[in-house]
Amino acid sequence: MTRSRTRAALTGTVLMLGTCLAAPPALADEADPSAILVTGRGLEDGPATPAYDVTIIDRDAVIASASGRIEDVLSSVAGFQLFRRSDSRAANPSAQGVTLRALGGNASSRALVLLDGVPVANPFFGYIPLSALNPDRLASVRVTRGGGMGAFGTGAVSGTIDLTSAGPDEIGALQASALVDQRGETQLSATTAPRLGDGFLTASVQWDRGKGFWTTPKDQRVPASVRARYESWSGSLRAVAPLNDTVEIQASGLVYDDERTLRFDGADSTSSGQQGSLRLVGRGDWQFDVLGYVQAQDFSNIVISSSRFTKVLDQAKTPTLAVGGKAELRPPVGDAHVLRLGADIRLSQGHLVETPYSAFSGQATAFRRAGGDQSDLGLYAEDDWTLGAFVLTAGLRADRWTIRNGFYRESNPDGAISEDTTFADRSGWNTNVRGGVVWNVTETVSLRAAAYTGMRLPTLNELYRPFVVFPVTTQANAALKPEKLRGYEAGIELHPSDAFTLSLTAFDNRLKDAIANVTIATNLRQRQNVNAIRARGIEASADLSLGQVSLTGSLAWTDAKVEASGIQFALDGMRPSQVPKLAASATLAWAPRSGWRLAATLRHVGMQYEDDLQTDILPAATTLDAYAQIPLAGPFSLVLRGENLTDETVMTRNQSGSIDLGAPRTVWAGLRIGL
Repeated sequence: MTRSRTRAALTGTVLMLGTCLAAPPALADEADPSAILVTGRGLEDGPATPAYDVTIIDRDAVIASASGRIEDVLSSVAGFQLFRRSDSRAANPSAQGVTLRALGGNASSRALVLLDGVPVANPFFGYIPLSALNPDRLASVRVTRGGGMGAFGTGAVSGTIDLTSAGPDEIGALQASALVDQRGETQLSATTAPRLGDGFLTASVQWDRGKGFWTTPKDQRVPASVRARYESWSGSLRAVAPLNDTVEIQASGLVYDDERTLRFDGADSTSSGQQGSLRLVGRGDWQFDVLGYVQAQDFSNIVISSSRFTKVLDQAKTPTLAVGGKAELRPPVGDAHVLRLGADIRLSQGHLVETPYSAFSGQATAFRRAGGDQSDLGLYAEDDWTLGAFVLTAGLRADRWTIRNGFYRESNPDGAISEDTTFADRSGWNTNVRGGVVWNVTETVSLRAAAYTGMRLPTLNELYRPFVVFPVTTQANAALKPEKLRGYEAGIELHPSDAFTLSLTAFDNRLKDAIANVTIATNLRQRQNVNAIRARGIEASADLSLGQVSLTGSLAWTDAKVEASGIQFALDGMRPSQVPKLAASATLAWAPRSGWRLAATLRHVGMQYEDDLQTDILPAATTLDAYAQIPLAGPFSLVLRGENLTDETVMTRNQSGSIDLGAPRTVWAGLRIGL
């Protein structure tokens, strides 16, 4: 059933792309000097967007990371955090949850990640398919720390990350690169964006492959230990065309596949997906943005015993399907107002199929299936109102959510059912509000303040799927409640000149009923709602541009604590697992002439705890990265990249002394072509 739906999704994507490609020749008139301008983007941001803590990463910085991976780009925003410090070469995909503002503690994303308006998180696990998000395809990244749900959609309890695709202006006829590192690993990418009449087409492919680095420390390696091998590829196709002088149609398709091996030979994981979307954007008097999408994803994983080094679990597949959409209308209510009225919906379903094995006999001991359905329908209204030097914003959102058809079924090898549990359906309404103000005191000083709420449903993974990271077993919990956020913040923006800007934000966020992995016995944890996670802190960012030289920096200091009582009282006052108190990043760049870029990035991540009881420590780490692009002849440039040039030991996992490490010193060299 899932395969047929996947084929249907891909067929629909092809048809949508065909529709867009057919439109431009009929509408185009190359001799017309007043040719229609299409952007390939959504509606413009409202004037009150600066009321929230927003950071924008431009294309020059996006495509100039040391690793060429999107998580490396996002790490320049202090407060951004993956569940573990590992990147998308050396982490289990299901651990790639993204969060902001120290509201972590489990592997599901608490930040909403959008690609051209489409949420990209895996509907079953909540992880982000990072290896599929090629930075070369992007025009910019906007990170909003905090801000609540508003018009973005459900799940934005710690913030929103908007990825915007690039078009012909950024890409040109062709952008391609080929690089190799000292281990013989390769990274290939090519993107083209030809104009077709008044519209354009963007096509892109990427392929990464490598034997990987050792994640296991030398003194803990055994004959079964292997490097973190990886191979991933993705392809995207996007078409944009005008339907008339104010309306454009955008169609996108993305396919990807990722294979990794972690710690032991045979410990293989895969993640794959296909998605298609269709979007209509109207920029007339009555502005509108209508978006529909479909996603099909899968995940598999084999767990190897760390004592006998045999297969103990085969998570054969986790097929998931999500369909959704959004419709927003902005009526003409006067120059002083930007009124947004809209609705969005997301329907998702998924289940796992897995088989545990005996570490001694190698025989299957059971056959398991678990999963369910979720839905969320949101209705929202938001108004930005400009009053002289003040810009006010206020929004209201109501969500109707359901969790249905949950089940856990286990049978013996002979087919006899040993457990067959059907969980009660649940549903509810949740109302969220947000508001803020920007006071442009002078041309160089702006003050802002905001308050907001948000919600995140527990993922199907948290509800129904137990897992093991030896020697610890973590149980699922079908009774988990939605998380609810309440947040406040205030900040100041200083921009005394075009060459310098400084932003400072103080915030207080409280995530009620936060889902955490709670220790309930020796080597046994369960996903539970704790009373809350309270995160209070300061975020700062600065940009200095002195002609050819620029310096950007970001810092986040956060005091995050768990609020717990009753049987969870031992956690009260503890810092959430995997959450640092301090994170900072600074990049110094020099562009002596067109086509040149020399940059160095220094990052620091403070000490973190592996577990909820603060017994296992991940020490602080400071790394140095570098990037150089030097034009050669014609369209060719030499590219040199260096990751962790000081070869800092970055501990990514510490399970009672069983340790994983992050990327060591890695040096890349290759060519880039731009036409």
